[in-house]
Amino acid sequence: MQSNRIRMTVSVLLTLTSCLFAQAPDSLLHQQAPQFARMDLNHQPIDLSALRGHVVLLNFWATWCVPCQAEMPRFVQWQNRYQAAGLQVIGVSMDDDAGQALELVRRRHLNYPVIMGDSDLGIQYGGVLGLPVTFLIDRQGRIAARFKGAESLPAMKREVKRLLHDENQ
Repeated sequence: MQSNRIRMTVSVLLTLTSCLFAQAPDSLLHQQAPQFARMDLNHQPIDLSALRGHVVLLNFWATWCVPCQAEMPRFVQWQNRYQAAGLQVIGVSMDDDAGQALELVRRRHLNYPVIMGDSDLGIQYGGVLGLPVTFLIDRQGRIAARFKGAESLPAMKREVKRLLHDENQ
């Protein structure tokens, strides 16, 4: 219990510090998404630049975040329903322990790749303060939208559908 509090306090402090040096999230809109290449929790390579031509839903979450877990079943549904149209969901666990993240991925039966995030990736995406935070990246690799919190799922779904069907991107 005490170690969880310490870990959470350190995480909050790192996030707050990263916000001091990060771009404002709104300044990222319509800009190229920060690139990354990492191994997912199943040891498969995930390279954001290789997903050009897809709409990417990039979701930052943590195992201790209840709203984050509430979103996951919807993302599983969207991955199933819209994958053929070009959607790729990627989860970014902001946990310190990959084992805990992998346990949650298996328990929730996530059908999309999950990578481990860190403060550097959070800074690249404008300082990920509070979870969940989700970015929608268009087919050209630009950040089209940013959503904070699970209550924005209906708006997020509308934007996913718009991006998937917008041929002028």
